[in-house]
Amino acid sequence: MLETDRTALICDLAETYGILDMDALPVETLAALSVGLRDDSRIKMKLCEEKLTLSQYLLAGIMDGINLLCWLNSEDGRKGRNRPASVLQMLREPPEQAQGFASGEDFEKERRRILSEVNNAGTR
Repeated sequence: MLETDRTALICDLAETYGILDMDALPVETLAALSVGLRDDSRIKMKLCEEKLTLSQYLLAGIMDGINLLCWLNSEDGRKGRNRPASVLQMLREPPEQAQGFASGEDFEKERRRILSEVNNAGTR
């Protein structure tokens, strides 16, 4: 844990146990307290390479379900168009790299391509 992110571990120990000087603790005590940190502590999230907690994923799934139900009861939903994007999917996928454009025309061309894909996905 120390090698992964010492600062995150210090913050977690201070927040959870009120420990401000972890170097003053015996190694065995420090290890036991570190293992006892919550699964959504900074250091454990980093070790598991998780960006969000289980609760945050569940809330996103609930939001997707509500959005889908609302959409299904709308005119767009009945016609199968403009389906709402999945928040959960957006959270799972890494963000795309920022893209620059040489001109306004290049930007507009890419914008039209993306909007076309979105519109086609909503009708599937």
